[in-house]
Amino acid sequence: MKNLLVAIAAVSLVLISIFERRAPDEKPTVIRLGVATAGAGNPPVYGGSSSATAQINGWIEEEFKADGIRVEWRFFKGAGPGVNEALASGQLDFAFQGDLPAIVGRASGVKTKLLLASGVRAHLYAAVPAGSALQSIDDLRGKRVAVYKGTNLQLAVDRALEAHGLTERDLKVVNLDFAASQAALASKDIDAAFGGFELLTLRDKGIANIIYSSKERSPALTRNAHVLVTKEFEEKYPAIVGRVVKTLVESARWTSDEENRDEVFALWARTGIPYATWKESFDGEPMKLRNSPLFDGFLTHRYKQAVADAQRFKLIRRGVDVDAWIDKSYLDAAIRSLHLEGYWPSYDSEGNPE
Repeated sequence: MKNLLVAIAAVSLVLISIFERRAPDEKPTVIRLGVATAGAGNPPVYGGSSSATAQINGWIEEEFKADGIRVEWRFFKGAGPGVNEALASGQLDFAFQGDLPAIVGRASGVKTKLLLASGVRAHLYAAVPAGSALQSIDDLRGKRVAVYKGTNLQLAVDRALEAHGLTERDLKVVNLDFAASQAALASKDIDAAFGGFELLTLRDKGIANIIYSSKERSPALTRNAHVLVTKEFEEKYPAIVGRVVKTLVESARWTSDEENRDEVFALWARTGIPYATWKESFDGEPMKLRNSPLFDGFLTHRYKQAVADAQRFKLIRRGVDVDAWIDKSYLDAAIRSLHLEGYWPSYDSEGNPE
């Protein structure tokens, strides 16, 4: 009898231990968020997406203030590849990065889940030093061209080159981060550089000319980004993940509101990228289009195509099951709780409204 009571007590302790580990109110002491950019200022901020809006406004910190949970933002000059290293070594819980680096991480065995979109259909630009005779991508054959490899810029560049009958092998590609490529354009140490909205600022300063833009072209030539969570954190703290996603969806709704367009650009201008640059980059496009959090038919297809392109361009060796990677449950729950069903248009695989 005594042995039976001891056995029952032991089993009870095990069950209590399991319950405590899985208790719905279990909370971390800190939430670590990684951003695939160096950031600007002190403390650093970034722009261009609804997640950036949340970061600048401190909305995630506000959500967890009463819980005593610290929120840490970590910015990476090494962009997406730098974020991957931090994810692989267990230094991050969430990450804000582009499609290619996340695909490379997933293909390399980094266990993550894609939660929602943040920063979709971002445009690609190519710039040359002021006074250059180069006028289009067709003129880049054999030229020294800066490309930030390993970022979501690289896939967009490869697609743009392919549309003009070129590959990276036809250029003298120089792997430079965005700050270095801007400096190299200014000093004319390179013939051209691919990049994002920051190149518009160089043009406005008279340092560079824009010879290519993905605006008014196929959305397949744009760049896409997302928010992901590590599998370990998601399994341990699902309620916390749900609250982070809900906060980011609220930020996406605010950033998507046309009445807030000017305020959004003014907010993002804290990065040092002028208001006028943000305005031009988003001109002619609904805020709901560029700030949608949905993993709809279009974005899911773009990620599948990104996997295929990464394999085709020999950037990864093994494929990635995108459908198994995306977890829409948190996003769907947030949209329902905020009564935002149908707020963002959904697009099919070709980018047309469904």
